[in-house]
Amino acid sequence: MPDRDTSIDAFDYDLPPAAIAQQPVEPRDAARLLVDGGPDADPTHHQVHDLPELVGPGDLIVVNDSRVRTARLALHKATGGAVEVLLLDALEGEDGATWEALVRPGRRVAPGQRLLTAAQRGAGEGAEAIELVEVGEALGGGRRRVRLLRPEAEVLAHGEVPLPPYLHEPLADPERYQTVYSARATSVAAPTAGLHLTPEVLARCEAAGAAVARVELGVGIGTFQPITAEDVADHVVHTERYAVPERTWAACHEARRVVAVGTTTVRALESAAATGRLEGPTDLYLRRGHRFAVVGALLTNFHVPRSSLLVLVDAFVGERWRSLYEAAMADGYRFLSLGDAMFLPGPPLDVTPSGTLR
Repeated sequence: MPDRDTSIDAFDYDLPPAAIAQQPVEPRDAARLLVDGGPDADPTHHQVHDLPELVGPGDLIVVNDSRVRTARLALHKATGGAVEVLLLDALEGEDGATWEALVRPGRRVAPGQRLLTAAQRGAGEGAEAIELVEVGEALGGGRRRVRLLRPEAEVLAHGEVPLPPYLHEPLADPERYQTVYSARATSVAAPTAGLHLTPEVLARCEAAGAAVARVELGVGIGTFQPITAEDVADHVVHTERYAVPERTWAACHEARRVVAVGTTTVRALESAAATGRLEGPTDLYLRRGHRFAVVGALLTNFHVPRSSLLVLVDAFVGERWRSLYEAAMADGYRFLSLGDAMFLPGPPLDVTPSGTLR
């Protein structure tokens, strides 16, 4: 039996459907911001456009600039049956055309079966469909090996940005599920804390004395999947790829405080500290007991119950997350990917006697 601190029940809370944001607020920085006052003070209520008032000289704001791929493909079999393919990532050591994917309904798609798109965009009525994907064997966990039958860019041109399953209506503007600073398309889900930021907010943060830097972490589908193990210590975290530019890493060492925008930024920076590598795959599991070496404050959304993201927040501020969530719920904050945010000061950093990051 798991103990009280590691039981998955310790990371559960009641999330009414009405509290899940279905559309983002406009403008982006009008999202509400709950600011943690620490263990001896009540949280205060702000909006994201107030972020420049919470940072100052010596602060380094680090964002994840990964863009969401148009990875959801609505395809069909030659016999006409509809099949959805969600491309997750190219498989390491393969030819670049072999990917892991979610295929639904997978049980009805035999290995070797080719899937077609609807008539080519821009073609006239009656134009032939195009073979895009050949489905291969099962990889476990509901994933399949698939082979792209066209160049990656052409395949993705037929796709859509995948939205989380708890969003029940399309976005009026698909770009609202991208950050304003997004660059390479390496993710299947948005680094959602960054959805609130605007060029104007970041410019005002810089005017207040803070600096802004970037990392890239390709967000995987496992980020938002609930933990199924009874003991969170038994959960196997998904692997994601990260890259921390040398100039960002140097700026982290020089900063008074590193403010991470989103849990994915935390994972990238703490992975670099833990491994000594500025890029590569990471399966770092950030849970209670982790000694943070880089991140001193966190801007983050409100997360799904029983998720590894909530476990990360618990590692950052301890059990206080529950009282913060309760305060947000009582005051009508909007939860999950398109909802509101929190600003959390973190624990003391794990540093060497010389004062440099470990």
